[in-house]
Amino acid sequence: MKLVVISHTEHYYNSNGVIVGWGSTITELNNLIKEFDEITHIAMLHAKVPPQSSLPYTSSRIKFVALPVLGGKSLLSKLKLIRYAPKIIKIVSKEIKKSDIFQLRTPTGIGVFLIPFLTFFLKKKGWYKYAGNWNQENPPLGYHIQRWLLKNQSRIVTINGKWKNQSNNIKTFENPCLDNNDRKIGKSIIKNKDFTKKINYCFVGGLNKNKGVDKIFEAFKEINPDYIGVLHVVGDGVLRQDLDQKAQELLFNVIIHGSLSKTEVQEIYQSSHFILLPSLSEGFPKVIGEAMNFGCVPIVSEISCINQYIQNNKNGFLINPISVEELKIMIEKSLKLSNKEFKAYSQMNYNLAEKFTYAYYLERIKKEILK
Repeated sequence: MKLVVISHTEHYYNSNGVIVGWGSTITELNNLIKEFDEITHIAMLHAKVPPQSSLPYTSSRIKFVALPVLGGKSLLSKLKLIRYAPKIIKIVSKEIKKSDIFQLRTPTGIGVFLIPFLTFFLKKKGWYKYAGNWNQENPPLGYHIQRWLLKNQSRIVTINGKWKNQSNNIKTFENPCLDNNDRKIGKSIIKNKDFTKKINYCFVGGLNKNKGVDKIFEAFKEINPDYIGVLHVVGDGVLRQDLDQKAQELLFNVIIHGSLSKTEVQEIYQSSHFILLPSLSEGFPKVIGEAMNFGCVPIVSEISCINQYIQNNKNGFLINPISVEELKIMIEKSLKLSNKEFKAYSQMNYNLAEKFTYAYYLERIKKEILK
């Protein structure tokens, strides 16, 4: 069986001339190939140096087809999207005709015209993966259009979380991010993680206001530094320089790592007790599932479906409202946990993380989509 995946995943040429892409999506496809004879991934190829988190495909049965680089909020970028729509539709149509099934990953700029095209002009079997907040009250116009189109059709749509009045074609699917080896390593880490000394925190994500990383630095200004070991910040973005300056104002060790490989991020999880993610908008970030597996208790925004997995004061801390003051309160609560409570939180999270394994995901793909 041949699968075509259409996405906005950024791809690059590395220094050896090998095509690499955003590690999270590439790893998912490297696992998904176990269920298919061939996968064709249609996505955008950027002429930039790839970040460290980028990975290559591990199977020769995965083929990459490049799209023009599109997207952005400016009027010029919107006009460019319209201009290239016929070319993108032609590329997508050609590849889907050679396949047995497709997956379109949304929301994305090209989804505004690809969803109607796939819905009304192609009868090929397929499904949609909506990675954003399915229950967002005031989404951007493009997201709103895509969500409406996905709700009003017969093809399966996989989403984050479970919601009231969910139609039969809308299926709750967890975002996979863990393999069997991750589970073994995580089990050992949780068993040996010590909560009796200074407490370490981490943030993994884009360094921008939407992810709330700036709020983390502001919140820690008001917290007694005597009990804090290290704050690890993993990722890159527009706030990098500003955060470098703010780090000097904090009275404990702050390490801004930039973009890291999967193995290096796992090492950060291993040395951290809590993951901080005060995002303004999310679906269900994969970093939460990853961190839970490696013994990091989540301190995260109560948005989208996150509270369907994280229960306040039971296996984590929920930030609501999303403010510096509320984040400060949750960090202070985390510092007051006993070793016994921390162990209980960590074990509950490790058990929950089974739903974020590729094995669990592939089994559901086979039973609920391919059949």
